[in-house]
Amino acid sequence: MSVPTTAPPTPVTPTTREQHDVASVTGVDAAAPATDDPISGVYAHTMADELNPAVVDAKDYVYVPSNDAGSVTVIDQTTMQIVDTYHVGKLVQHVVADWDLRHLYATASDSNELVPIDPATGEPVGRPIRVDAPYNLYFTPDGSTAVVMAERRDRIDEYDRTTWQLTRSIEVAPCHGVNHADWSADGAWFLATCEFSGGLIKIDSATGAILGHIDLPDGSMPQDLRLAPDGDKFYVADMAHGCLWVIDGAGTNVIGTIPTGVGAHGIYPSRDATRIYVSNRGRPSGGDTMPSQDGQGSVSVVDPATDRVVDTWQIPGGGSPDMGAVSADGTRLWLSGRYDAEVYVFDTASGQLVNRIKVPAGPHGLNVFPQPGRYSLGHTGNYR
Repeated sequence: MSVPTTAPPTPVTPTTREQHDVASVTGVDAAAPATDDPISGVYAHTMADELNPAVVDAKDYVYVPSNDAGSVTVIDQTTMQIVDTYHVGKLVQHVVADWDLRHLYATASDSNELVPIDPATGEPVGRPIRVDAPYNLYFTPDGSTAVVMAERRDRIDEYDRTTWQLTRSIEVAPCHGVNHADWSADGAWFLATCEFSGGLIKIDSATGAILGHIDLPDGSMPQDLRLAPDGDKFYVADMAHGCLWVIDGAGTNVIGTIPTGVGAHGIYPSRDATRIYVSNRGRPSGGDTMPSQDGQGSVSVVDPATDRVVDTWQIPGGGSPDMGAVSADGTRLWLSGRYDAEVYVFDTASGQLVNRIKVPAGPHGLNVFPQPGRYSLGHTGNYR
């Protein structure tokens, strides 16, 4: 681990919302384990009726970042119509909810900026915040620290979440392509995926110390990573092997595998945490960017109690489902169509594709907002 010796650029935080402390936003000890409920487990506070007061004014919108266009497209969840599109910067990767749920951030990786968005209006607000190479963005469970996945740097940068001053840089090589993460049930540490070196890295939340490394089977290309509802295991989507790897709750070993579909990519718990939705991009790696053909692209529905696929949702005519989230009421699964310049909307009760919406090229980490939860851990829908 190395600590920078030069000061980072002075950031500017959003100007239309005041800063709030932990107690005023959540009213709970945010770092405490969520519950002992055997079904919903760590997601007990993300049920449909658990909307935080902080999101009372948020519009029911979907925010779609498009890598190629450098834009964010805003879709009304009710009408499924595009209401706005605006440019935010080069290679915009994800739209991420802030820890206190009061802002969203578009991660403009090649512009080295986070662009704040006000969920009450759906529009950018204030000036961009300067951070280096923000492929993805997470937050520690206590809300003190923003964790930036600087993928192309092989580095994780940590910032004070209030001032956006850089506090620590963690050199993670030989973990190449660090990009997705999730926390242990107690929040003490997190796992992150190493896309290009085919492994996982375990990091202490408080100190940034590297606690361990897991080598996945040869040829692995890990993508999204998610803690199971019972908190006793993690799921890792492997785009190259078309499966979920199951990791023990201690973050030390691979304990199983669940075959899903070609190009397994994103992982999303259902609103009641009884199902896990896995988006299968239809490509074994990121090299094939041609429009999809019939038979490509699907969603696998996994039962976390048995670690078995219980249903598969196909995309008529083919598709490339990538990143997304479940609606606040749990009835819709929204996913970006990475190679097809569209967004998919699935009915979670029937598994039917109910809409596909054209958007600018290269849609990636879309965000469905608002979401239930006491606070956001980042990415496109990690809440507790």
